[in-house]
Amino acid sequence: MTADGTPRPPFVRWWRQGGAFLVAIALGLAMLWAGGAPVFGGLRYERSTIAAGELWRLVSGNLVHASGQHLLVNLAGLALVSLLFPGDYSRREWSLIALASALAVAAGLWWGSPEVEWYVGLSGVLHGVLAAGAIAWWRSHLRWMAIVLTAILVVKLAGEQLLGGIGWSGDLNVIVDAHLYGAVGGTLAGAIVSSRRRHVATGLPPGASGPV
Repeated sequence: MTADGTPRPPFVRWWRQGGAFLVAIALGLAMLWAGGAPVFGGLRYERSTIAAGELWRLVSGNLVHASGQHLLVNLAGLALVSLLFPGDYSRREWSLIALASALAVAAGLWWGSPEVEWYVGLSGVLHGVLAAGAIAWWRSHLRWMAIVLTAILVVKLAGEQLLGGIGWSGDLNVIVDAHLYGAVGGTLAGAIVSSRRRHVATGLPPGASGPV
């Protein structure tokens, strides 16, 4: 609402509810891509150099992209997230969910998929963010939307594990395991954040239940 009580235009509401934050992220990703091979080579998840001590790659690999098409696909995913979940989490909570998803991707690839020598892209984190969004919908009145989104994610992830990924990013080999690991991390992070929100709203400590 504006000062005189009239509703704000949809774009203004989107901008205030996190659109500006997502635009800043998109610009940052584009700048990293524009940095070319030196940035790509220095930031990608790369098993051999991580083993040698370059631990920043565990997170930074999610931020670089192998081609302009790869970047555009992930930016489209960011735009979808901003439209689906305006206001479901705060910027701080989204940042924590994204970080948890990124770390889940790195841990999953390191221990669960040791054959993956290198990985780049935001798709694993985006799957985690979508999963966290579904958690928020399950805890709100949007149950039917939560059912639809959860079903889509489960079918997509299961299909990828059985049949492999779709080459939306050009000639790159899609690392479908990263999608699964990111979704698991996002689900756990979303559940924890949503649970803390509920307890703050009700005044109950974590683990306690309300009146019966």
